[in-house]
Amino acid sequence: LEVATFSGGCFWCMEPPFDAIEGVISTTSGYCGGDEAYPNYNQVSLGLTHHAESMQVLYDPKKVSYDRLLDTFWHNIDPTTKDRQFCDSGKQYRTIVFYHDEQQKQSFEASKKQWEASNKFGAPIVVESVKYDKFWPAEDYHQDYYLKNDKKYKFYRYLCGRDRYLDRTW
Repeated sequence: LEVATFSGGCFWCMEPPFDAIEGVISTTSGYCGGDEAYPNYNQVSLGLTHHAESMQVLYDPKKVSYDRLLDTFWHNIDPTTKDRQFCDSGKQYRTIVFYHDEQQKQSFEASKKQWEASNKFGAPIVVESVKYDKFWPAEDYHQDYYLKNDKKYKFYRYLCGRDRYLDRTW
């Protein structure tokens, strides 16, 4: 099995599209890219730790490619906004691909070049590429939030405008 780590704004909103992919074993919401050991949601959401809300994907590369995961990432973010995603703002909501090895880094760079050349988003792409260091799982109540709190999750997602943007873009 292999691991991929992405930051695409609210981690609640990033789990469902990845969970739906055959070959994805699990997704875990958490924090990555910051200084603080064992950060908690309050620290991260206030921007005190430099972490980004992130999601880690455990997957079977015999069933799903890293490129497919990257494609899912692109289809679920606005890659042109710096330090925010939809209604969530601050560096903790920045878009990042945390690469675990050179192959993931190269795949991301090729993918980013392809999207830039397509001008699909009509503005420069600001998604960062950062070498993976440490991932801290979020508190239990954040895991699978969309399943545990279906109505609250859908209301939040609607209010943030993520689906309107994604429908308009794709």
